[in-house]
Order: sequence, then C-alpha cells, then structure tokens
Amino acid sequence: MCAVRLCLRLLLFIAAANVCVAQALTRPYSVPPADAPELAARGKYSVGVRTIEIVHRDQIDILHFDKPSAKAPTYNRPLTIEIWYPAVIPQGQDARTTYQMAAPGRNRSPDTPPYQIADVVLRDASPIAGAHFPLVIVSHGYPGSRLFLTYLTSNLASKGYVVAAIDHTDSVFGSIKGFESTLLNRASDQLFTIQALQDLARAPDNFLHEVLDASNVALVGYSMGGYGALITAGAGLNPTSPLMKFVPGGYLGDWSADSDRYKSIDRSSIKAVAIAPWGEQPPYRAWTAQALASIRIPTLFIAGDHDDVADYQKGIKPAFDSAVESDRCLLVYENARHNTGADPAPQNLNLTYPQMLSTEEPVWRKDRINAIDQHFITAFLDLYLKADAAKASYLHVQPTRSNEGKWAAPAPSDDTGTYSTGIDKDGNPFWKGFQRRWALGMEMYCSAAASPQSH
Repeated sequence: MCAVRLCLRLLLFIAAANVCVAQALTRPYSVPPADAPELAARGKYSVGVRTIEIVHRDQIDILHFDKPSAKAPTYNRPLTIEIWYPAVIPQGQDARTTYQMAAPGRNRSPDTPPYQIADVVLRDASPIAGAHFPLVIVSHGYPGSRLFLTYLTSNLASKGYVVAAIDHTDSVFGSIKGFESTLLNRASDQLFTIQALQDLARAPDNFLHEVLDASNVALVGYSMGGYGALITAGAGLNPTSPLMKFVPGGYLGDWSADSDRYKSIDRSSIKAVAIAPWGEQPPYRAWTAQALASIRIPTLFIAGDHDDVADYQKGIKPAFDSAVESDRCLLVYENARHNTGADPAPQNLNLTYPQMLSTEEPVWRKDRINAIDQHFITAFLDLYLKADAAKASYLHVQPTRSNEGKWAAPAPSDDTGTYSTGIDKDGNPFWKGFQRRWALGMEMYCSAAASPQSH
C-alpha cells in the first residue's frame, strides 16, 4: 500500500513538473522573466500584428553584375515587413499568435523544421487610432529574419510604438544569397522602409493612418542591421575600406562619406540603436573617425566585450568612441560574444551546435540579455521619441561597472523584487531599475555630444 502511495505521489510530482516545463516552453520572448529589470515589463497596450509587402523600385541588382560591361541591371526589390502596433482586442478574443521562421544555420538539412515562436498578439487586430505612435524600424543581421527579434518588437509595441521589422531580401534564413547584396542594400532598405511607412500612413484607407507618428522615428539594427544603422545615422562609408571591393562596379561608393547622394539624406527625425554593429573591425574599417563623428543624432550602442564577430575592442568600442558629435551610451555585457540582440532558440528543440552558435551565449542566459535589452532600449526610446526626461536616469547609471554598485539597505524578508531607485539617501549608487543583487556583469558608458548644437 505504501509503495502504491509513493508511486502516486511520484506521478503527481512528474505531472506538476511537466506543467511547469510546458509553461516555461510557452512563455513568449516578449514577456520578460521575473528577474527582468524594471522597464522590461510589457506596457499597457494590447498588440496587433500584420504582414505587408513593399517594393523598392529600380534598385541595383548586384547579384547579376555583368563583368564584361562592368554594370549591374536594376530590379524591383521586394521587402516583407512585419508590423506590431497598439491594438484593440475584442472581448473574448484570445490574443495569441505563433510565428514560423526558418531555422538558423547555413548548412541545415532541407527537412529541418521551422522555429515556432509564440507571442501574445492578435493577427490583423484593429489598431488604436488617433494616438499617433512613434515608429521603430528593426533590422536583423546576416543572415536573420524579421521574426528574429520578437522579444523586442512585440514588447515595444505594447509600450506605445509602431514597430516594423524588415525581412532583408537575400539575407533571410532559408534564402541566403551573396553578401554583396547585404553590404549594398542594408541602409537603403532601412531608409526606404521608413519612407514607405510614412507614405502609407498618409493614406486614409491604410491601417496606419491616424496611428503612426511618421516624423518621430528610431532604428534598431543588430549586427549587419547595426552596420546599416550607423550608415543611416550619418556615418558614410570609408571610400578606401576593403568593403568597397566586395561590391563590384563601384556601387557601394554611393554610400561613402564623400558621396553627394549620401550627403543629401535627411536623417534629422531618426534616432539609432546599434546592437553589436558589424563593420569597423579590422581589416574592414568601414568608417573613418571623421565619418563616425558625422553621426549627430542620439545613439545607443549595445555589445558584448568578447564579441568575436564584430570585435568589441577593435571594432565596436572604437566606433562608439569616435561618434563624438552624438549624445550616446554604450551598454556592455561582460563575457558576452555576438548574440546580444536576437531571440533565443525555441526551448523545446534538440539544438545542433551551429544553431546554438546562431542564437545563444556561452555565459549569459539569453532571456536575461533580452530583458536587459528591453529595459535599456525602452529607456532610450522613451527619452528621445516621447521626450520622457525621467528615463534619462535609467541610462545614465552609476557606477560605470554594475559590479561596483552598492545596495546598502538590508534585504526585506518579503522582498519580491524591489527595484533600485539609483542612489539611496546615503549616496550609495546601484543601477536604477535593477533588483537587489542582480545588477552584475555590465558596464555603461554615456557621453554628451561634443558640440551641443549638433543634436
């Protein structure tokens, strides 16, 4: 009889454990875990999502460059855009969506199943009209997907932003093509998407009409998206960079710092977030210090100090240091590599090592990085797109290294995750918005533009 009771208890324990595991597997990436910093939490708005197609006409088809004539034809470049926005959810409607994305990896087998990514949004929901929400463009890496940063896109939409993520043609998981297309088209895709959505918002019959504040824009770029973000932000390419030779016919020269076409771009309404931006590391040196000093808009850099793809010490940090005419901050994850900007892999898959390389970090929990990104990007966007001056103290934290912070007050016996207010009454600093004992392994550097009139 005792053995039967023991078995029953064991079965009940296993069943309860399975429920917990199932819940862990289905928590959307846009919903931060319990140890997330303060501003990571989803906002007050329900979220809708739609997929649209836009076409950038008469673009250089660099993948069909003709060597004998030293010219490339033109084509109409298609871009798939996923748009998240504050929405009205009908009573009784279940606001849940599952995205499908081709699995990362260049050498995956044809029968590799797609990633299933759950989210708390409603497909094609009616938007909240009349509020005019700022626009955030999200640009993935090479390769990547418009659905590879859902931890951020859906989360930001719940806080009162229209968020549009681009599938960069030729750079998408499952349909990867030559790198020269990415080099040439990344900033162009970003700028065109901003313009296309601004145009759509003016049309009375478009769902973005009376929803989008088209004059108030931020760009979030990860890896090659960060390369594009710095170009879009004002850093024209170095005309002597080896990257120029990657794109035949001299077509990349249109994005160089001395190009009249590049100089004519109006970026006054844009703010930029560059996560692990690729390009400044040797031997490429995509930008000169002078070009980086041409960035005159607020910029947030995010990187791991052991990034071995974009090279933190020789690439990302020098790019940040050279952007002297930008109000800028650099968030550093100590002991992190390059995967500081995208979703983790679905937890219910038996991942291969190449899939781990594309998604996970060797030291950090990925959902922890995602939550910290949500926190700081929210602070940056609220400060510069919504003029919420109170969010500046979440960026300008003390001390520079989070490990040196001091939480002087004794821990309450019923502490359920109290957030630091920054500096306590006795002058002890601890990163604002982080929980007791939990602000570890990070650095934050912030600098004002050298010329106050530049921003």
